Amino acid sequence: MTHRPECLVVLMAAVAVLSTQGCSRSASRVRPPSINAVAAGAAAMEQYDTNRDGRVDATELANAPGLKAALANLDRNNDKCVDADEVAERIRIWQESRVGQTSVTTTVTFRGQPLAGATVVFEPEACLGPHVRPAVGTTTEDGVAPMKTEGADAPGVAPGLYLVRITKDGANLPAKYNIETVLGVEVARDGDYALNDQNGPLFAL
Repeated sequence: MTHRPECLVVLMAAVAVLSTQGCSRSASRVRPPSINAVAAGAAAMEQYDTNRDGRVDATELANAPGLKAALANLDRNNDKCVDADEVAERIRIWQESRVGQTSVTTTVTFRGQPLAGATVVFEPEACLGPHVRPAVGTTTEDGVAPMKTEGADAPGVAPGLYLVRITKDGANLPAKYNIETVLGVEVARDGDYALNDQNGPLFAL
């Protein structure tokens, strides 16, 4: 009986420590990918600025699906092109958001109907470097694929610019949707799909 107050104090202290540790782990569990923003901007120009005029113009964007998908957010000066500084600035915005992973569901239709059993791959634009990993999902009967980063414990995708490749065994989908894809997406809290109150992009093949 005489030891109860002391035991209670010890117990409360232990609970407080565990609670603090638990909150700390939760807050730091997923962080934005480590991307060198300036290097990424330069790499994007090296890859896609084929005429070496310092920007990726409308013609060149046709070969840059990830950049093209994010044009509205990348193009700060409204010239319909993307330059190295704009890529770098967009990456800084992702990093400042402190969001390391966001829930994304991709919807796929083929000839107007939901495409079930398709594999959807988000492949990071090469300019982002090695720390942004691909994400994969398989469409349900409704043509909806919850996306999950490769190697992650839970569904979700890191902020970034991605090429999108869609395949399905036996469907013989055109190469422009997979091997030579023209599809892209920007994963971000203020990406196109998010601004339209959608949980992810829709691809009508």
